[in-house]
Amino acid sequence: MTWSLSFEPLFSWPVLAALLVPLALLMAVSLFLGRRGALLRLAALAVLALALFNPVLLDEQREPLKSVVAVVVDESQSQDIGERAAETREAAEALVQQLSRLDEFEVRVVEAGRDGAADERTETRLFGALEAALRDVPPSRVGGAIMITDGQVHDTPADASGFAGPLHALITGEEGERDRRIRFERAPRFAIVDSPVELTYRVLSTEEESGPIDVEVFVNGELAAMERATIGREMPVEITVPNAGRNIVELRIPTEEGELTQTNNRAVALIDGIRENLRVLLVSGEPHSGERTWRNLLKSDAAVDLVHFTILRPPEKQDGTPINELSLIAFPTRELFVEKINDFDLIIFDRYQHRDVLPILYYDYIAEYVENGGALLIAAGPEFAGEQSIARTPLIAALPALPNGQVVEAGFYPRLSETGKRHPVTRALDGSASDPPDWSRWFRAIGIDRPEGQVVMEGPNGMPLLLLAREGEGRVGMFLSDQGWLWARGFEGGGPYVPLYRRIAHWLMKEPELEEERLTAQGRGMTLEIVRQTMADEAAPALVTSPSGQTREVQLEAEDPGLFHGTLQVDEIGLYQVENGDLSALAHVGPVNAPEFADTVSTEEKLRPVAEESGGSVRRLASRLGGPNLPNIVSVRPNASSAAGRDWIGLRTTNDSVLKSVRRVPLFAGFLGLGLLLLALGSMWYREGR
Repeated sequence: MTWSLSFEPLFSWPVLAALLVPLALLMAVSLFLGRRGALLRLAALAVLALALFNPVLLDEQREPLKSVVAVVVDESQSQDIGERAAETREAAEALVQQLSRLDEFEVRVVEAGRDGAADERTETRLFGALEAALRDVPPSRVGGAIMITDGQVHDTPADASGFAGPLHALITGEEGERDRRIRFERAPRFAIVDSPVELTYRVLSTEEESGPIDVEVFVNGELAAMERATIGREMPVEITVPNAGRNIVELRIPTEEGELTQTNNRAVALIDGIRENLRVLLVSGEPHSGERTWRNLLKSDAAVDLVHFTILRPPEKQDGTPINELSLIAFPTRELFVEKINDFDLIIFDRYQHRDVLPILYYDYIAEYVENGGALLIAAGPEFAGEQSIARTPLIAALPALPNGQVVEAGFYPRLSETGKRHPVTRALDGSASDPPDWSRWFRAIGIDRPEGQVVMEGPNGMPLLLLAREGEGRVGMFLSDQGWLWARGFEGGGPYVPLYRRIAHWLMKEPELEEERLTAQGRGMTLEIVRQTMADEAAPALVTSPSGQTREVQLEAEDPGLFHGTLQVDEIGLYQVENGDLSALAHVGPVNAPEFADTVSTEEKLRPVAEESGGSVRRLASRLGGPNLPNIVSVRPNASSAAGRDWIGLRTTNDSVLKSVRRVPLFAGFLGLGLLLLALGSMWYREGR
C-alpha cells in the first residue's frame, strides 16, 4: 500500500493563473504596505486556491516486479571438446535450480550456437543471443546475465555500455590446455586446370614452439605432397588443380599427445578450377548444309579455340587452273596431325572421306592419339558408307563400329534409347519426353554393324544414331547422320541441337559433369546434398562420414533416369566424405576454416574487460566431485557498484512495480472544503467589519 498526494484542478492551468495571479499580486502589495487584515486575506486566498487545485489523496496497491536474469548457455561446436558439454549442462541445471529459490528473479535460459543458419554456427555469438533475450525488458529490470562458455566468444563488445546489469562468465575447460592448429594464409579462389598454383599456410601452437612439423597436402581426397613446415612461420605450398569446377585442398598435421582436439589440425581451401580454352580441330570433307552448324556452335563457345578446315579442292580435282592463281591454302597436314596433334582436345571429321589429302600413315597417328587419351568425333554422311570411307584406313583401330554400307534416306524422328534416357549427354533433352519427340524429323541415317560402346540415340527401325565409346584412354563418338542442321534451321520447329552437340563435344573432352558414373556432394547451409549419376536402374545408399568420424547412411532417391539425389541435415561444420560403391566425394559444410575452430583453447581473457566493467566477474568453472563448483548467488541493490566476491556473484534487484488498484480520497470535497472556505471568508469579513 502506497499513499501519495495528487492535484486534479477544477479549471485548466491558464484559467487558474488568470484568476489567482492578480489576487496574489494584490496580497503581496497589501503585505508590503502593512495593511491591516493582510494575513487573513492571504489565508483566505490560499484556502480558495487549494480548493480550486482540488488535492486528492491516492491510495495505490502495487505489486513488485522481478528482475530478469539471463542464463546464456554456449552450445557451439567448440563446447563438444572433452567434458565441456557435460560440464555446461550440469552447471546450467544447477544455476537454474539455485535461481529458482530466489523469488526476486525471473530466469530466462538462452541456448546459443547450435541452431540457426550455417554462418551463425561458425562463430560463438553469445552477446547477440543475450540482446535478443532481453530485448523486451526495460534496463531498470535487468538483473544481470550469467554466461556458461569456454570463453571463445566472437561478438564481445568493446565495453559494457550496452548492458544494464552485471555480467558474469563461468568458463568451462581446463587451465593450461595445449593445442596445435593449421590455417591458410593465402589461397586463391580460382586457378587454371593442370597449372601450378601457390598457396601459403601457417602452423600455430599454444606453446612456444618453433621446430619443424610434417604437413600432408591432399587434393580432392588424394595425397598430393608431403611438406616440412616450421611452426609459427608462413610457409608456401604449390599444388596443381586437376579438375574443372570445385576442388578441395586440405592440409593436415599430426596430432600431438595431450592435444586438446584434432578438429583444427586440418585446414581446407576451396578452389574453382577453370580450364584454359579447349582446342578443337574441325575438318569438313566438303561444303554442305551441316558444316556451318558445327562451326557456329563451336565458335560461339568462349571456352573453345577452333581450327576449321574445309576441303574445297581435293587432289583428284583437275581443272587446269594454275596453282599460283588459286586463293586456297594447302591443308597443313604434317603440322596438324604430326607436330601438333597432341595440342588438340578434340578432332572432328565432318563428312570426311579418304581422298589422299591425308597420307595413310597419318590415320595411324590419329588412332594412336585416341589410344593415348585424345577425343575423336565422326560426323558421318553417305561417304562413310562408301569405298572411300575413313573406316577403310588404319583409323579402324580407333572406331567402335564399322559401316555396313546401308544408307537410309527416309523421314524419321531421332529417339533416345533406353541407355540414352540415363546417359548425361542425352538425358532430359528438351522434347524427348513425348512420343513422337517434340522436335523435327531427319531424313538420312548411316548403318553400322556390331557397335561397341553405348548407343544413346536411335534412328529409323532402331538403327544406332549416336554412339559413344571409350577406346584405350581416349573417347570416340559417332554421329551417324548429317541432318542435324535441320534442327538448327528450325525445320518443323527445329530441335535441341545446341545442348546435344555441346554435350557430345564436352563428354568427348572428359568434362566431369558428363561422366556416366559420378558422385558429387556439396553443402548448402547446414544441408549436405548428394548427387549420384549412374547408368544403373538403382543406386545404393551413400555412406557419409562426418568431420568427427561418425558414419550415417543416406538413401538416394531417383529424380530422373540415371540421376539420384539425397540430402542430410547435419550439425557439424567441416569436411564430409561420401562413399557410394567404388566412388567417393568430399564436401565442406559451412564456411571454410570457421573462427569456431580457429582457436579452441578455453580462456578467461576475452570476456574479462566487459564483465568487470559491468560490475561482474569471470571465473573458471572448475568441476568438483559430484558436480560443478558454482559460486553462490546473492541479490544486490540496484545502485551497487560491484556485484562479485571471492565465492559469490551478485544480481541486481529492481524497484519497479506494477499498479494493481487506486483509491481516491479528495481532501477538499464535501463539508470539509466548505467549512474551510466559510471559516476563511468569515474571518476576513469579521476583521473588515471592525
